[in-house]
Amino acid sequence: MQYLGSPRDVVDLAVLAEEAGLDEIWVPHDPFMSNAWTIQTAIAERTERVAVGSLGTNPYTTDPSEIATHLATLDLLSGGRAALGLGLHTTSMVEWLGLDASDVVERTRAAVAIVRALLRGETVTCKGPYAWGEECALRFEPLRADPPVLVAGFGPELLQLAGEIGDGAMPMATPPESVAPLLAEVVSGARAAGRDPGDLELVACAWLSISADGRGTEDPLRPMIATFAPYLEEHALASTGVSRADLAPLRELVDGGRLEEAAAAVAAPLFDLALTGTPERVAERIATLADVGVTHVSLGGPLGPDPREAIRLLGERVLPALRA
Repeated sequence: MQYLGSPRDVVDLAVLAEEAGLDEIWVPHDPFMSNAWTIQTAIAERTERVAVGSLGTNPYTTDPSEIATHLATLDLLSGGRAALGLGLHTTSMVEWLGLDASDVVERTRAAVAIVRALLRGETVTCKGPYAWGEECALRFEPLRADPPVLVAGFGPELLQLAGEIGDGAMPMATPPESVAPLLAEVVSGARAAGRDPGDLELVACAWLSISADGRGTEDPLRPMIATFAPYLEEHALASTGVSRADLAPLRELVDGGRLEEAAAAVAAPLFDLALTGTPERVAERIATLADVGVTHVSLGGPLGPDPREAIRLLGERVLPALRA
């Protein structure tokens, strides 16, 4: 979010996104970054129509009790517009805190079950790694017993888990063309559980940098790519002709606090990880995602050289092209 400005800037942009016709606002939930729940609450208070969700709320740094109470409270505040993307796209941020994320599949499964049980009014005692006592139940009545709980994850096991238990899945589509095999894992998990994959929200999370003439769209992406590309899966990076090993120097610079140097070192092929260019080019690439089964596209920062202009372009030129 910090790539878009201050928390107040982010809230203002969310209001513009609703006015431009976008349907959902997802706020990334990462340790040591602007707090997603605080910003979600402010967005809910300033908007009337859009769904508001947190992306990557993880069951290590946030206990399922906190996740459930946040989701239920936000749903009450927003009039039934809250959503949850539970999981994580990399274990690294959790491991920074000295936490062992080797049980990520088991813990995610348990957290989803606990959150849903609490919202249904049930008392939860023991599920997976959580050993709770007899007093673990919500002390207030949620607006809805079943707000959407999507699973954010990486790798075959978590993607299959999303299909098995989630209301949807939120894989990274960096680049967008790499998402088809990820969705295949989600569909496989759904079918193995006897579920209809057509009932799931399949959300492709993509980076965006757009301008009216396509100029100036690469530089805003540099800090984003330098920070996060070294954590992407090999199959995604392969589509740009690089590997994780190739990105080791970038990661070393970022880990050493030399982000400006890392951003300057981002090579041209890596810009293909994102949706970049003119509104027409962006719409064209998004349309290919629908062809492989994506039902929603979550467009992440930096949005463009001018985020406000980028949102205007999405509303005036990208959405009409897609709906046509």
